[in-house]
Amino acid sequence: MQIPQHVAIILDGNGRWAKSKGMPRAYGHVQGAKNVEAVCDAADELGIRYLTLYAFSTENWNRPSAEVAALMKLFREYLKTSVTRARKKNMRARVIGDVRGLDKDIQESIREVEESSKDNTGLNFTLAINYGSRDEIRRAVTDIAGRVRAGELEPESIDEDVISGALDTADMPDPDLLIRTSGEQRLSNYLLWQLAYSELYFTEVAWPAFTKKDLEEAIEAYNRRERRFGKIST
Repeated sequence: MQIPQHVAIILDGNGRWAKSKGMPRAYGHVQGAKNVEAVCDAADELGIRYLTLYAFSTENWNRPSAEVAALMKLFREYLKTSVTRARKKNMRARVIGDVRGLDKDIQESIREVEESSKDNTGLNFTLAINYGSRDEIRRAVTDIAGRVRAGELEPESIDEDVISGALDTADMPDPDLLIRTSGEQRLSNYLLWQLAYSELYFTEVAWPAFTKKDLEEAIEAYNRRERRFGKIST
C-alpha cells in the first residue's frame, strides 16, 4: 500500500459528538484535543511524513466568546506540553496561520516549540491556528508586492514557485490526501492553493472518535484512486 507523504485533516464534529453523548461542546473540544496525539502516533507508525491539522480558522473567532476562550485554553495547555512531547517522539512541530492575532503568551509558546523541535527528524506535525487560506494568500501577495516594490523581484518572474514560497507551507510538500471528519464535504477555506491536486476523503466519523483504523481506511481509499497529474481523466 502506498502511504501518502503529506496528509491534511480538517478536524470537525467535536461539538456534535459531545451533544450525541449528552455533554457540552467544550467536552468535545477537550476530547478532540486529546485525540491529536493519538492520530500523530498513528500517522508516524504508518510512515506518513507530514501531518497538518486544521485546528482554528480565522472564521472561528465568530463563535460564542466562551467557546473561543475554551479553545484558546486548550491551545495553551497543548503547546505547553508540546516541547517535551516533540522531543520524546523526535517530532518537528509547527504552527501555520496569522499567529500575530493570538495572545502574546500563545505566540511565545509557538516560538518555543518550533525552535526546540526544528532539528527533529520524525513526523513533521503542523497545526493551523488562526488560519484561513484566503488570508494566507493575501499575506503572500502582500509579501511578493513588497519584494517587487523593493526591486528584489521582477513582476514577470512571479511564477507558481514564487507564490508557493510565500505561503505558510513554503517548506512542505503539498498534501497528497485531505481528510475531513464528521460528514461535511467542503474545504472551509483550508489550504486552497496547496490542495489543487490532492485527493479528498470525507468520513462520517467525528474527530474525537477518529482512530488509526479510520486513518488506514482513508489511505486505502486513496490507494484505490487512479491519480493522473496534468490532465483530466475521462
